[in-house]
Amino acid sequence: MQVTVLSHTKDIESLLAAAARTCYSPKTTAEIYETMNENPEKNREFIQRLRDMGHESPLEHVSFTFGIDGVSRALTHQLVRHRVASYSQQSQRYVNGKHFGYVIPHTVEADENTNKFYKQYLDNAKTMYEALVANGIPEEDARYILPNATTTNIVVTMNVRELFHFFSVRCCNRAQWEIRELAWKMLALCKKISPTLFTGCGAFCDQKGYCKEGAMSCGRCQTLESLFSKEEDSYV
Repeated sequence: MQVTVLSHTKDIESLLAAAARTCYSPKTTAEIYETMNENPEKNREFIQRLRDMGHESPLEHVSFTFGIDGVSRALTHQLVRHRVASYSQQSQRYVNGKHFGYVIPHTVEADENTNKFYKQYLDNAKTMYEALVANGIPEEDARYILPNATTTNIVVTMNVRELFHFFSVRCCNRAQWEIRELAWKMLALCKKISPTLFTGCGAFCDQKGYCKEGAMSCGRCQTLESLFSKEEDSYV
């Protein structure tokens, strides 16, 4: 898996501060934005206050575009469920499948015999694909033989508000391992670009301090139910 930031909004903190202050100022948007570079520290403090207040609509004005290579189709089927985002994915209709690799889950890789059979199956699927194409079957029909493990490349654009949500569910220990690995890589890149925005970001429990998964919690943090239970006990 390779993850890179292809592009992102410039002057992130100035833009966010200007967008948020527009809600509370009689000045024009241009007048507000022109003064935003004068005091970067003040902008950072203001942005932190916005996060503490839960005032997240200004975050939608900032976006990041990621290049994601060498991930499985199983991962991208999960990824595109995040609807407030834009996607451009490598096509199996137009790109010949003989060039595709495949992803091996860690649990499979850890067992020598299972790993061997897994690779044999994938190699057989690839051989069958190539035979179908050689026999005149169009790539768009031959691709039906390709498994979820087949690798793909995808370009993803999300605004920061959606990134916060994406990280909250996909950095979680309960997320599937491959998309969790992707989420942590994306978050690390975002933190380098804007520590002010992304420090303290991650799984829901990292952002909120408790787990919302209830009985399905991984046990790393207290659930909301247990917190309410303790609060009720304090009144007894």
